[in-house]
Amino acid sequence: MAAALVALGLAAPAAADDQAGGVFSPRCHAASDSSRSAEAMIDRSAWNCTDTGWQADRPVAWLRFEAADWQGAKVPRHFLTRTSRHERITIYSLDTGGSLRGRSFAEADGRTFPAGPVFRLPLPVVTPETEALLVRIDRPHSIPLLSEAGVVHDPEDAYRSVQEMMLLALVLGMLVLPLLFDITFFIVLRERFVMFHSIMVVAMMGYVLFAGGVISVLASLPVAFLAVMAPLCWAVGCGAALLFLSEFLERGALSRRMRRITYWTGCWTIAVPGFFALQLHATQAFDDTGYFLTIMPSAMVVSVALVHAILRGSRSARFVAAAWFPLILTSIARLLRGLGIYAGPSNLDLMMFLATGIEVVVISLAIADRFLAIRNERDAALTEARMLEQISTRDSLTGLMNRRAIEARFDALLTQGFDTFALVDLDRFKAINDRHGHQMGDAALIACANAIRAAGDRDSIAVRLGGEEFVVLLRGENTLHRAEALRQAIPLRIAQDVPGLELPVTASMGVIMLSRAAHQTMQFAEFYARADALMYEAKASGRNRLAYERLTVFSEPPALRRKAARKGQAT
Repeated sequence: MAAALVALGLAAPAAADDQAGGVFSPRCHAASDSSRSAEAMIDRSAWNCTDTGWQADRPVAWLRFEAADWQGAKVPRHFLTRTSRHERITIYSLDTGGSLRGRSFAEADGRTFPAGPVFRLPLPVVTPETEALLVRIDRPHSIPLLSEAGVVHDPEDAYRSVQEMMLLALVLGMLVLPLLFDITFFIVLRERFVMFHSIMVVAMMGYVLFAGGVISVLASLPVAFLAVMAPLCWAVGCGAALLFLSEFLERGALSRRMRRITYWTGCWTIAVPGFFALQLHATQAFDDTGYFLTIMPSAMVVSVALVHAILRGSRSARFVAAAWFPLILTSIARLLRGLGIYAGPSNLDLMMFLATGIEVVVISLAIADRFLAIRNERDAALTEARMLEQISTRDSLTGLMNRRAIEARFDALLTQGFDTFALVDLDRFKAINDRHGHQMGDAALIACANAIRAAGDRDSIAVRLGGEEFVVLLRGENTLHRAEALRQAIPLRIAQDVPGLELPVTASMGVIMLSRAAHQTMQFAEFYARADALMYEAKASGRNRLAYERLTVFSEPPALRRKAARKGQAT
């Protein structure tokens, strides 16, 4: 706040300097129904000559400028005031003796210029006999339209200073950077809070352009359009800020009820104050007050939500509080002026623009900090997911791949050339469990897995199907020889790793070697059925041996082919 006051001290001249520069404020103000004439307003008793009691909810508002205020200065030639909706402005020059000269202007006749969100109209002829200027404003929609009005000889006397324009340009430039950050963050993290912050930043840029008068440097736009855009951008920005807050804070920083209140207050702020910002003539009697009263809950809910989150230990809420505290204070000051509780020059809005710049810097840091936190959370979640996936695809006893994993990858492995399927089964394994217990049996299974794993390389894949059954997939040259060598290594490894067994533990193996021509017709279940039949043939032939078959275009398992052959011999 101190920085804002210093900036204002450098950028805005004092009130006395404004008078010396030829900008004169109204001495008195009044309100009436539409039937009141300018002649009836000549009487000074009809006026309120204090700085309170401004009214924009009556059909007609009146302003009175006294000629005594510009004695010794250049005679005013232009009326200027804050951009706001109205139906018509009529300006009268009151001469000594009570004669009136008037000029009437529709809303579209106003000309904007870079002195803030203001427009100007030419005055009727002001002569040495003129004692006052009376301004009639039909259907005024805003108290600042009245309280920030003035008359001036040269509109350039009311232009923003170079320092003020530099400050506004700086704030606009600062708003571009977080918008680019948001786009980058949204590409990486599809988080809704990034989208809401983007809307908030765009709305802030619009507010600085329209409420700061920067747009008038670039283009001459209709008064009605400018009058609507500034409050509409502010309503959308405040609503988006609440939506951003409801999504941005860490999980658990806001209770479910507080989060819902924050979210729906954001929707309310965009919809209801946004409607009043349109300043329809049908709502002229209440839209100014309605706008400020309906936007007030946004500041209250933001404050409560931030305190609530900070008390729950939210790190992000501390960033947001530091960013929004100056903006909330300046917004409240602007709200009080908008309600007519006190009057002040439009230069006070520079405090809000400066607070906007502070908000941009701190919120950008907050989003970067939250981005890193979310990335760490996602990395941890991915690591956990990989661990869970590994657990679900690995045998818990031996660490080899399980049946679920090999079935999921089987087609791809065939394509990669793993065309030899070796099914291994430990001989008389049940006797080990019966004589030595399941702990000794588990040790034998682990030793068998180690033997298969030790004999393997990048051209072989070991799998435990369950019980004492294992599968080895092989590719490359001499796969049958390699499978036999692996089978012979199993008894040696079990004897080495599991001492105390009464008999050596041997293994039987059924091997299927598949030709390239049959690749597209084979599924895991078919391989398993054929290898299982071969493995039982090996066991039936005395165990501790290998039985194999080389498939070309056959589609039936060996047992079915032998059965068909016997039928043929019988016939």
